[in-house]
Amino acid sequence: MFETAADAYGDKLIGIVLTGANNDGSAGIKAIKKKGGFTIAQDPAEAMFPFMPQAAIESGAENSWKLQQIRDFLLSISK
Repeated sequence: MFETAADAYGDKLIGIVLTGANNDGSAGIKAIKKKGGFTIAQDPAEAMFPFMPQAAIESGAENSWKLQQIRDFLLSISK
C-alpha cells in the first residue's frame, strides 16, 4: 500500500510505521523516500513489537519518534 501511495502522492506523502512483528513497511519506506516523501518509524524502544519499526529505520526511515511525538506532529499538520 505504501508503494501505491508513494506513486500517487510523491513528496506530499507521510509514511509512518508503528509496532509490528515483521518487515512489511520496509519496501514502502524505501518507495516513499525515493519519491521525496517524509518517513517516520516508531521508536523501537517503546514499541510492543519492535521488529517492524526497526526494519523501517534500517530501510531508511528519516525519523524515529516516540508515539507522543508522532501524535504531536500529526496534530500540528492537521490544523
